[in-house]
Amino acid sequence: MDSGTLDSAPLPRGFFDRPSHEVAPDLLGRVLVHGPVAVRLTEVEAYGGPGEDPAAHTYRGRTARNAVMFGPPGHLYVYFTYGMHFCANLVCLPEDHGSAVLLRAGEVVARADLARSRRSGDGDGPPSSRRESIADRDGPPASRRRPIADRDLARGPARLAVALGLAREHNGLDAVWEGSAAGLPRFSETGGAQPEHAAWLTGLPKGTVAVLGGRPAEADTIRSGPRTGISTAKDTPWRFWIDGDPTVSPFRPHTPRRRSTAATSVGEAPSS
Repeated sequence: MDSGTLDSAPLPRGFFDRPSHEVAPDLLGRVLVHGPVAVRLTEVEAYGGPGEDPAAHTYRGRTARNAVMFGPPGHLYVYFTYGMHFCANLVCLPEDHGSAVLLRAGEVVARADLARSRRSGDGDGPPSSRRESIADRDGPPASRRRPIADRDLARGPARLAVALGLAREHNGLDAVWEGSAAGLPRFSETGGAQPEHAAWLTGLPKGTVAVLGGRPAEADTIRSGPRTGISTAKDTPWRFWIDGDPTVSPFRPHTPRRRSTAATSVGEAPSS
């Protein structure tokens, strides 16, 4: 993983007031903070607006579920998917445009111990956030598994949300920090076995979300390609990641689910 210091200055709202496919690569290397846990983003996906992007939740317009995406830029859009876990997005463009960037993966740079505890199912996050990703639900109980590797703590959108303690109740939170200078989060170097840039976060009120400057990815390390696991607009190259970073999740193309032979018009196999 990269080494170096992290900029703790919060990103302004204007940063998000752009098309999602422009914001997305600029988010790589930035730091998302929720409470004491901080994640440096290494993989994201952009989604367009109503009538423009068939893969976006807003493609058919505003609904109760996606209403946050039509609000001001810089807010969190958190949704529940597969009946199992939450995913977090950052809203882009001015109000009424309905666009966002999905946060797919990152490196935990503050309170990895708490992120690991949450991922193991016994953290202090809200009950609705204590859910395991699809990949984690298979196999032996958490108590009998090997410790979760650092690179896997937020490797994938569901894992990232769990590590940060984000769930349904955080949908709509403003991720643009506009508090007083005295309340700004501060990163400080740590020693020992911690990575050089590892940091402890202080000064951010409980329940607050913020996106900090972090350490933006170098232009020549940013890669783009098709978005993961979607069935429509699947060739749109709006997935962006930091090349070679071990926290980036594996690319998985959409695979149609086979219809169950026992499925009927009343109870069909669920679609993806």
